[in-house]
Amino acid sequence: MTLWWIGNGILLLVVVPVLVALLNRVLAALERIRGAADDILAGGVALTGELDNVPELLAETDGTIKDVTIGAVRYAGSVGKLLG
Repeated sequence: MTLWWIGNGILLLVVVPVLVALLNRVLAALERIRGAADDILAGGVALTGELDNVPELLAETDGTIKDVTIGAVRYAGSVGKLLG
């Protein structure tokens, strides 16, 4: 019977504090991860506001590509005539 009390005492004085310390470290890491995830979410939400004018920008890019294509075809034709 006395051996059980010694085992319980060791459990309370050694094992439980070690488990509490380990749990505290895990919870601290979890809080850091949660904070980083919140920052990522806030950045993503802020980024979606910047995407509102993408269709207009793509239309402008298409126009620029068309202009460059016309100029490149004219240049290639002129070079073709010179090398002819």
